[in-house]
Parts: sequence; structure tokens; C-alpha cells
Amino acid sequence: MRDAFAREWTAEVLAHPPLIAPARQFTYPMNIAGEEDALARGALRLMVRPSVGGVFLATCALGFTDPAMPTGVFGCPNPRELCAVAGGYAYIIDTSRPERCEQVPLKPVAEVLPLPWHELLIFAGFHGLAAWGVDGLAWTSGRLSWEGLKLGSVEGDTLHGLGWDMRTDREVPFAVDLRSGTHTGGGFNPR
Repeated sequence: MRDAFAREWTAEVLAHPPLIAPARQFTYPMNIAGEEDALARGALRLMVRPSVGGVFLATCALGFTDPAMPTGVFGCPNPRELCAVAGGYAYIIDTSRPERCEQVPLKPVAEVLPLPWHELLIFAGFHGLAAWGVDGLAWTSGRLSWEGLKLGSVEGDTLHGLGWDMRTDREVPFAVDLRSGTHTGGGFNPR
């Protein structure tokens, strides 16, 4: 776990299904059209121990099998929430009510950037960003690139990065306001 958010849970990544599974088991995504066979690609399995309620097994379907896609466990600005990223699919699980899970609207998530001092968890896709805050999805950015983003530094309330411009075949700087998700620059200009 690679962030500094407070947590009201612990999670263990399991290499194999447990020999003795807990009574509470949840599989994500839950009932999403087009994702009926998601588990056939594989899954990230987590044994989650929330501070309230009993232990549960979370099985998070891989979005993609490409090893370049991120997989891991992150804290969230809300200490009850856990972010599981499985092959580029990001799931936000309410550990106090694990039947409640939201999937981050970027498919795939190519990078995760925890910003605890801004109370945001930033997700970078191939074209734009999404930010998860204490109360859920805080914002999504406009399109920043034709294909591919590179996140850079954070200065004050601004995230800097690079987005690829197809017409010039070069990376163009962008700046995103972390309070609103509005941006300037970037490599996507449809004109």
C-alpha cells in the first residue's frame, strides 16, 4: 500500500483463493453489462478486515491482462474506503458495507496518484483524469491527449503533465486544477 491516507481497514493480497473462505464474499464488478466474463481474465483477491463488521473476501476482476496495467491496493480520502486496482480497472469498496462498490469511470486506469494533502486519489487513463475525494467522484477532466498521458509534478493546487498531440506527434504540457478538474493545455485539440 503506497499512500498516506488514514485507513479503517487492512487488506492482504492473496496469491490463490483461500482454503477456508470467510462467510462474506463479494465479486466486483457487480452486474455490469458487457462484463459478464470479466473474471475469465483473472482477478485480484483481497482478504479485507474492516474496523467495523467482519472479514470479507473481495474478488476484483482484471480489466486487462497486460502486465503494464496497474494492480494494487490504495487507501482513499474516506478512511472506510479501499481502492483495488486490478489490471487497470479501479474499484472503490466501502469496507463497512462491501456490497457497495463503485468502479472508476476510466477504462483502463493507467496510473494512480494519491494526493492525501488534497484529499484526492487521482486516476489517469489514456485520455483524461478522474479524481476520487472524501464524498466520491470529485471530478473528471476534459480530454488531455489523443492517446497517453504522463503525470508530472504537483505545485499548490495544480497537477502538471504531458498529453500527446497526434497532429504534431509531440507531447504538450497541461495543467489541471485539483479543486475543479479544469485544465489548460494538453495534446488534444480536435480542430
